[in-house]
Amino acid sequence: MTDPKPLFSYKKHWAHRFGVAPFLPMSRAEMDELGWDQCDVILVTGDAYVDHPSFGMAIIGRLLEAQGFRVGIIAQPDWQSAEPFKALGRPALYFGVTGGNMDSMVNRYTADRRLRHNDNYTPGGEGGKRPDRAAIVYAQRCREAYKDVPIVLGGIESSLRRIAHYDYWSDKVRRSILVDAKADILLYGNAERSIVEVTHRLAKGAKPAELDDVRGVALMKPAVPEGWTEAHADDLDSGDEGGRIRSENTVVRLPSFEQVEADPEAYARASRVLHRESNPGNARTLVQRHGHQELWVTRPPIPLTTPEMDAVYELPYARAPHPAYGDAKIPAWEMIRFSITIMRGCFGGCSFCSITEHEGRIIQSRSEGSILKEIEEVRDKVEGFTGVISDIGGPTANMYRMACKDKETEALCRRPSCVYPDVCKNLNTSHEALINLYRKAREIPGVKRVMVASGVRYDLAVRSPAYVKELVTHHVGGYLKIAPEHTEDGPLSKMMKPGIGAYDRFKKMFDEAAKKAGKEYFLIPYFIAAHPGTTDEDMMNLALWLKRNKYRADQVQTFLPSPMALATAMYHSGKNPLRPVRRGASESVETVKGLKQRRLHKAFLRYHDPENWPTLREALKRMGRADLIGPGKHQLVPAWQPAGTGKSGGEGKRFGQKHRTQKFTTKGVRLV
Repeated sequence: MTDPKPLFSYKKHWAHRFGVAPFLPMSRAEMDELGWDQCDVILVTGDAYVDHPSFGMAIIGRLLEAQGFRVGIIAQPDWQSAEPFKALGRPALYFGVTGGNMDSMVNRYTADRRLRHNDNYTPGGEGGKRPDRAAIVYAQRCREAYKDVPIVLGGIESSLRRIAHYDYWSDKVRRSILVDAKADILLYGNAERSIVEVTHRLAKGAKPAELDDVRGVALMKPAVPEGWTEAHADDLDSGDEGGRIRSENTVVRLPSFEQVEADPEAYARASRVLHRESNPGNARTLVQRHGHQELWVTRPPIPLTTPEMDAVYELPYARAPHPAYGDAKIPAWEMIRFSITIMRGCFGGCSFCSITEHEGRIIQSRSEGSILKEIEEVRDKVEGFTGVISDIGGPTANMYRMACKDKETEALCRRPSCVYPDVCKNLNTSHEALINLYRKAREIPGVKRVMVASGVRYDLAVRSPAYVKELVTHHVGGYLKIAPEHTEDGPLSKMMKPGIGAYDRFKKMFDEAAKKAGKEYFLIPYFIAAHPGTTDEDMMNLALWLKRNKYRADQVQTFLPSPMALATAMYHSGKNPLRPVRRGASESVETVKGLKQRRLHKAFLRYHDPENWPTLREALKRMGRADLIGPGKHQLVPAWQPAGTGKSGGEGKRFGQKHRTQKFTTKGVRLV
């Protein structure tokens, strides 16, 4: 893996003479105030524009501004016509299109495909301000507005749809979003390197089709160029991967769109290969036929260095929503306005999660000095600061500065996870740097508390009793969320999550540390219902575990098959892409697809809710476990039904009195 060109080493575009904008303009009037006659790049986004590094359009916009380009923002446009997409005029270089910080379909629909009525990325939390499949719709409107202006797709919605993918909402395999959006090029992952290189090259006159050597991009070609050697996905699990891995001119051919559309097993094979070709150190270019064209997906981007991360997060953000929103509250901004991002990426590799697929599994960390400087900036500049940093973390709270001990080993590794089935012996799991950071952060004058609200990877935390002590003593505000996801080996093996024993060890350490600190703190464990590989018996056993441990989940998560996830491949194909996928010899996975069974699994997580008791009693009888129906502590649901819930058993008053005395402690779990 050759060293990339440093992110801030490019010669600045001529428009750098205009300086830094207080906010990137959202209107022609703002452009006039800045002295601009035209934008070089216009970013179209499904989110409200908040000029803060937790929002993708702000990072990309400020980064391009630092490169000397004039960047405008069209945020949450009315997509019914092309007119709103002309608000800033024709961009000199391209439209950059993103659905926003969240996938627009996940943002708009629940796991039961029900429409959500709120949107945390919209002023007032109002729903309905972005369309379904926002990136596709926005790209089409941009094309209508100015048909000859290149369109560059980016963001998580496009990143997770870069190849042919199963779409849960339509229950079918769709083409690469690049094809459906009729865009010119797609940038996947954290795209700082690719967006800077692409923009400078386009400014020098290059065409999008000529950018097939940029890492982290996808584009369409009529054919594989001469001089490339093809390795077929069918051959990659034969045991001989070595000879071709280091070839710069090897392209891996995935099963075509037509094949994966017709054959779920071919889909699982494509998913397996995609994830095994995700390490920037040894990944190869991928190609997938779509009709008469080839989808060309270049190797993943090389992660940012610490100085580059620092520079990106130290760009001149206004750290506030655009003034056009007035006093309207934007829930996502309210949530993160006093938080600090210290790292990116996740090497957990959970099969249902999009973080690793989008950000990669190599941790990119900021320096201690840069983080402390940002805390001081929040203290001094962000309105409403009361002395509490609401979160200091990232995708995972405690992976800061963790990395493979040997760079050569890291560059050759094809493991999808560094911590499953056990923590890799080559992984440096030291929490020392994070402990030192916590201590310095809370010593900053004017800072009263520094909280950790990001999820803690507990199988790493148990390796550092000093970290657990530091965390519990100083950085927990009543409760701490962690995600065991399940208790049973079947679903855990398909999730790539550790066994419940790791949770038990962490809970013991957490409770002991809280007791020594004189605190009454609680863990909030999150669980998933209806994940591939989960049986009704697995959910029953999880419910019994919850009852034994006196947990009552108020908010539960039903598995949602997001595009490109390994668990989604399991859901769609019934095959396990964590193991070799060979025709007739692939490992099968039991999947939960019917709405009735999905709701049953969710009901097991909420065993305490009387509305679920009739469903659970029926299921337990069918499963031959009627012994779990009754009033005993070892039993799951009573035989009677309170008045006003389900089928009345005439005992509503007694239940209602008992129910009102239960103690609510958190948003996610109440303990009894």
